[in-house]
Amino acid sequence: MNTENAASSIPSKRTTSALQMGPRKKASTSDPLISHGRHFGRTVFALCNFPSLLTNGILRLEQMEDAPLEDFSADERREHRVFEHLLESYPGLLERLQNGSEEELIHVGELIGKGAAGARGDDTKTLKSAVIDWISPKGIAIQPPLHRNSKIDRRFNHELTGSLLCPTGLDWKDPETRENLRSGEMSVCGDQWPVFLYANHTYDADDPWCGLLRNCLLVSVSRHTYSMLFLTTSPSSVDKEPKATRSGNARLHGMNTVTLTSISYIATQVGFSMLLNSSSVFSRTDTTTDSETFYHSLLDLFEDPDECNEVDELLTWWNRQVFPTSSAAKRPISANSALAKIRLKRLAVKQTADLNSS
Repeated sequence: MNTENAASSIPSKRTTSALQMGPRKKASTSDPLISHGRHFGRTVFALCNFPSLLTNGILRLEQMEDAPLEDFSADERREHRVFEHLLESYPGLLERLQNGSEEELIHVGELIGKGAAGARGDDTKTLKSAVIDWISPKGIAIQPPLHRNSKIDRRFNHELTGSLLCPTGLDWKDPETRENLRSGEMSVCGDQWPVFLYANHTYDADDPWCGLLRNCLLVSVSRHTYSMLFLTTSPSSVDKEPKATRSGNARLHGMNTVTLTSISYIATQVGFSMLLNSSSVFSRTDTTTDSETFYHSLLDLFEDPDECNEVDELLTWWNRQVFPTSSAAKRPISANSALAKIRLKRLAVKQTADLNSS
């Protein structure tokens, strides 16, 4: 990438890590970067200080002329990958940043950040009430009732939400555990994952990947979120098979598969906006939910090369739920289909050839 004009238009010193949230600002919708920020925050990286991301990224491009990216810290490498995703997803952005002033760079970052923050706020607001229906046992009224427009009676204060939020490895049925969680005597860090992440709310300590992030609650939230944000499924399809409606933002942004960061985003929204906290927005001072640590801990797992097989299987599973017609869903071939027989015959021919050549 050309960085010839970067030095004269950006700060000479890198700011703090960009992959942390900056101050929340009132959203606007008058610039295309706002819309792009909404989509980027949901699918690529949600909890960013975008002015810092742009500043650090441009400076790092200069430094990479003398040192490869591998020489930077793990946090800097992740941050630069997010920066590169942003450049690739918005044509002309790099040239605009390099040719603009420092004020222009900050302004662009704030516009993208406003979009991302606005999306988080909108999603939290719409999901606050909808989640009640998804966590309610079928045919059974929640007792005592949960208020749809208030989260004060949620968290560990209610038997149902408390059982969903109980960290894996703890027994919610144990009276002492319940009391310690409710009183705050037992604090819960963001990397202590709650049981709602697991299919059937069942955690296997001997196989912690089993059922992880395959809970039907997460799928319901994702379909609801995608129906509103990407318009690839209709709102009525939350509890049914998703069906196509109109292209919407998903096609405009070239999205036809689930991203790992969108899974992290959905899980964080469930933990923060619907079950854990009475606040209406994400906050860096949010010590109750520790949302940033939670979000980053999932990304750490997804980016671990030793977990790539399990991560690939998880992504395929999610694409089957949300984008079932996508090639990324990798549906198994029917055993008696013509395609299956063609492949079996081709495999037999290949094995015979290998035997003859050995």
